[in-house]
Amino acid sequence: MECERTAASHPAEDTAGDLAFDVFARACPSRATLEHITGKWGGLTLTALAESGCRFNELRRRVDGVSEKMLSQTLHALERDGLVHREAQPVNPPRVDYRLTPLGQAVAERLLALIHLVEGRMPEVLSAREAYDGRRGESAEAPTGRGGR
Repeated sequence: MECERTAASHPAEDTAGDLAFDVFARACPSRATLEHITGKWGGLTLTALAESGCRFNELRRRVDGVSEKMLSQTLHALERDGLVHREAQPVNPPRVDYRLTPLGQAVAERLLALIHLVEGRMPEVLSAREAYDGRRGESAEAPTGRGGR
């Protein structure tokens, strides 16, 4: 496996010291999990579920802007990674509840800390954007979040 490294070269080894994962290695499975967690919908879904477990439509309302299809795909990926637990209730009409697993809760706590940091520092971000746009002669409507031009 390309992501395997020696215990001495990488701090992310398991407690037995048998295997370490390297998210920077293309074939490492940790990269896909990181993408599921840090993608726009994955991060929002995990942190919404951190507040409490909920049904699909409740979650869709909480994560404003996510389509039904994208939320479904996101939940499947997070469930496959062991971050979300899906429980189908044997009732009519069918009811499906989602909640975080212990691993999902640990990840969501860290994401919430990042979210709170970003939200709390938005005045600095907005000032930086304004200064950047002013130096480049761009309007406030310029695209955001995109790589170089």
